[in-house]
Amino acid sequence: MQQPLWTPSAERIARTRLDAFRRFVNDRHALRLADYPALHAWSVEQREAFWQAIVDFFDIRFHNPAECVLREGPAMPDAQWFPGATLNFAEHLLRRRDGHPALVAIAEDGSREQLSYAQLAAHVAGLQRALQNAGVGIGDRVAAFMPNTWQTVVGMLATASLGATWSSCSPDFGTQGVIDRFGQIEPKVLIAAAGYRYAGKNLDLTGKLNEILEQLPSLQHLLIVPYARLEASPTDYKSVALTTLWQDFYQPGGAPQFTPVAFDQPLYILYSSGTTGVPKCIVHGTGGTLLQHLKELGLHTDLGADDTLFYYTTCGWMMWNWQVSGLATGATLVLYDGSPFHPEPTRLIDLIDTEDISIFGTSAKFIAALEKAGVKPRQSHKLSSLKAMLSTGSPLAHESFEYVYREVKPDLCLSSISGGTDIVSCFALGNPTLPVWPGELQCKGLGMDVQVCNESGQAVMGEKGELVCARHFPSMPVGFWNDAGGEKFRAAYFDTFPGVWAHGDYAEETEHGGLLIHGRSDAVLNPGGVRIGTAEIYRQVEKVPQVLESIAIGQDWQGDVRVVLFVRLRDGVMLDDALRDEIRRVIRTHTTPRHVPAKIVQVADIPRTLSGKLVELAVRNVVHGRPVKNTDALANPQALELYRNMPELTEEL
Repeated sequence: MQQPLWTPSAERIARTRLDAFRRFVNDRHALRLADYPALHAWSVEQREAFWQAIVDFFDIRFHNPAECVLREGPAMPDAQWFPGATLNFAEHLLRRRDGHPALVAIAEDGSREQLSYAQLAAHVAGLQRALQNAGVGIGDRVAAFMPNTWQTVVGMLATASLGATWSSCSPDFGTQGVIDRFGQIEPKVLIAAAGYRYAGKNLDLTGKLNEILEQLPSLQHLLIVPYARLEASPTDYKSVALTTLWQDFYQPGGAPQFTPVAFDQPLYILYSSGTTGVPKCIVHGTGGTLLQHLKELGLHTDLGADDTLFYYTTCGWMMWNWQVSGLATGATLVLYDGSPFHPEPTRLIDLIDTEDISIFGTSAKFIAALEKAGVKPRQSHKLSSLKAMLSTGSPLAHESFEYVYREVKPDLCLSSISGGTDIVSCFALGNPTLPVWPGELQCKGLGMDVQVCNESGQAVMGEKGELVCARHFPSMPVGFWNDAGGEKFRAAYFDTFPGVWAHGDYAEETEHGGLLIHGRSDAVLNPGGVRIGTAEIYRQVEKVPQVLESIAIGQDWQGDVRVVLFVRLRDGVMLDDALRDEIRRVIRTHTTPRHVPAKIVQVADIPRTLSGKLVELAVRNVVHGRPVKNTDALANPQALELYRNMPELTEEL
């Protein structure tokens, strides 16, 4: 019988904020909800009472009270959450004002800057006044082309304090990728870094930034942060906008003021990956983002005022927005800019000990890479502060779960989480009160009516199907930018099952109440009409030590589809018949003959998005001679050329 990898003790459960919330609900409503499944069922059936309890438990402060919790029409998407209520997002993230560390910003070169909550508020107040003087107000867009530094957080908070809307891209985006995003939303102010650091190099952004500026005619003010290029000068930039250096633009000091806005006032604009066309601009509301993030960080992640949270992310990934909300709990955030493996694979693990990180977040790819590199943190680091590890970006393989408990730390809550840019939050995630089972996301999020549906739209258990959410939730996007009638928004999420949010993940609900994610629905393989999630194959290939990573597609072949697996191997290893046979044997032994690839081909590189996700669709299009519409969404677009006109793919076997 399979056993859980970790089970929290009764004492540990009782100390969690999630269990405190369960007791809070029981006291308020005279209930006897005994455990998480009972609490989740109640949160879905009594959504209004649940979200009001979140408001009260976390002391969300409305300037004007809500008329009610929820007004909804007969079918999704048609809901108003907390109509009439006004609030300010930045006000809740800046509630703490003492000398406790708020932000610790660490660069790849080892430089370290720290801001207390009092200092953070002073910086936000100064930048707020300067932005206000520059004409920024409710609904204006402030964009950032920035690495993950404290200045980026200050920029977001100052923007949100004024009721304006924030949007960011990271410096590793291609020029056209930035233009495709910011060009649609027409920012009034752009905050941009003069450079950034990666893999031991200082990279100058001047040329790229000047190309971007030519395509942003709406811009009125350019604010340059001389990061990684201290000699930056306003005269370096050919902008029609007024250009100022960060340190000359404002003086920190005083207390920030907070402009009340409607619950659904646009707070963030995030972007779809853009691998199938121009990125969709996804607009997220103020109140829904705040409530959802406090629920996820405070309850599901057990983040509190004495914790230190780290997530390896860039400002072009929603995990940056998610992590920054940790300020609302009074915790310390550790920000890192640079390569996660420079100068050594333990670079980020070192931070756990030096910064007393209690919650460490990363990607499934990073954890797999640590194991492949032979890193055994348990033998080389103390890790005494670490209580939880989070993973997202792609499904975390069973073997990676086992690696963490074997080689990192046996007593921690390993949480594989899944949601995305579309909801700036999670559908399924961790839970400090539940066991951890290999390969599983521990639970559905509170208040989220998550189901797995078959092709007929019926909820199924223990079968693979589409991940859906059957009822409204507060962090559903306000809509897409420049989609006044909402047609594009509805088509993106509600065409598969009318009135139900279809997320695009191929998933399975387990007997433990957890979820398995088998890959993206649009990347599902279909040999002989049998649906196979790509993650099912990747999990097995991970076991082959010669393989560093792989990507699988379905190739149209003789009236059917055949599975093609591309593998990137360790340096010096060549793919021969013996290794092909070994890969096929491992896959067949642990899955089914249908999963076994018809073709296995060695490649030098595998294309990924800037947030590290595999792009099966882009590879499939190249293999079939179809165009890839937006290669600027990729971290390594040149890798796609490796898959064009491959002679191996014209052969029978």
